[in-house]
Amino acid sequence: MIRDDLALTRQGPVPHHLLPDSAAVDERGHLSVGGVDLLALAEQYGTPLFVYDEEHLRTRCREAVAAFGDGVAYASKAFLCTAIAKLVHEEGMHIDVATRGELHVVLAAGVPPDRIVFHGNNKDADEIAEALAAGVGRIVIDSQDEIDRIEALVRAGANIPRVLIRVTPGVKAETHDFISTGQDDSKFGFGVRSGMAKAATERVIASTAMDLVGIHYHIGSQVFRVESMAEALRVVADFSAPYQLAELSVGGGIGVAYVEDERTPSIAAWASMVIEAADSLGVDAKLVAEPGRSIVASAGVTLYTAGTIKTLPGIRTYVAVDGGYGDNARPQLYGSDYTTFLPRCVEADRPNIVRLVGKHCESGDVLVMEAPVPDDLVVGDVIATPVTGAYGHSMGSNYNKVLRPPVVFVSNGVARLVVRRETTDDLLLTDLG
Repeated sequence: MIRDDLALTRQGPVPHHLLPDSAAVDERGHLSVGGVDLLALAEQYGTPLFVYDEEHLRTRCREAVAAFGDGVAYASKAFLCTAIAKLVHEEGMHIDVATRGELHVVLAAGVPPDRIVFHGNNKDADEIAEALAAGVGRIVIDSQDEIDRIEALVRAGANIPRVLIRVTPGVKAETHDFISTGQDDSKFGFGVRSGMAKAATERVIASTAMDLVGIHYHIGSQVFRVESMAEALRVVADFSAPYQLAELSVGGGIGVAYVEDERTPSIAAWASMVIEAADSLGVDAKLVAEPGRSIVASAGVTLYTAGTIKTLPGIRTYVAVDGGYGDNARPQLYGSDYTTFLPRCVEADRPNIVRLVGKHCESGDVLVMEAPVPDDLVVGDVIATPVTGAYGHSMGSNYNKVLRPPVVFVSNGVARLVVRRETTDDLLLTDLG
């Protein structure tokens, strides 16, 4: 059961702070985003469908650049396609990638290589060679093995990269264990307390194969407690001070509100906290950051169609839609919560609590455990889950050979398809029989 206070907040209309910036209600009570009726989008492109408010995306990018200056990078794992890569580059952000695939997409979008930051805890030699050949702006070193690989490649004639060293400050974020990354027991980076960070830093400084420009850390994703971020900054500032490096990357991870009773600081407020804390610690390095979720999450809405409504007397009502695991894995991975509304009556009360489930052959294929809906929900209604712009499309899969949804950007009354819906023929592209 959900908490009584949350149940009460979910009985009214969906609050505006969970909707994209341009969300508006027309004279029929329909919700539009970017000046386009969501029901019209569902009719044109089908469901499931990811809808992004393009001006919302651009506004968050501008906010990040204004807050942190040049060097702030978009964490592309939150959502990546060529359209979003082009957009964040146009708005002045760098882009961080963590795999060969992400690097390929970003380069295909025309982003200059020197504005790319290459992450990853297990970069193989081929990935690093591709990054060096492309001329990426920064490589964030995550292991001694990676240092070995870079040195071998440079000896063989590769370009000397500019690098940052990722350290783990020993601060555990108050978030799900799977997205907590700054504690001592982590697959990421070099531990400060163990002395691994010091050893790696001094090795890289002594190496002629790398140009060490800074230190990087990241304590986790979906973090609401800013005190944890401040404590991590203190640890890393103390560690990095003797080396007098030019850059200090604070990573990303600021939380976003997914449900009615959550509130979160803006990117500007987060940056102000970080900068104020850095000033108080006497940090002289240039501060950079890597927001991802906070750029794209609330810009996105996912549209589904209700296909089955099944009431179990005395237990609950299940509402099954035409998506699920394949377009939003977060509820299964992290127990993440979302809310729901009907775009045809966005200002209606939502007194009924149902379980919104997908079409995959798993009992755990649950999108929203306690989903608020109006009394008159019927089969065929379009149901929306807001704040799905991050880690929906990017974590998508073809489980049960379900086709992955398309992505539409909307702005100034115009919708443009930026990722088409998969077809059944796509499922056979790599199947050699």
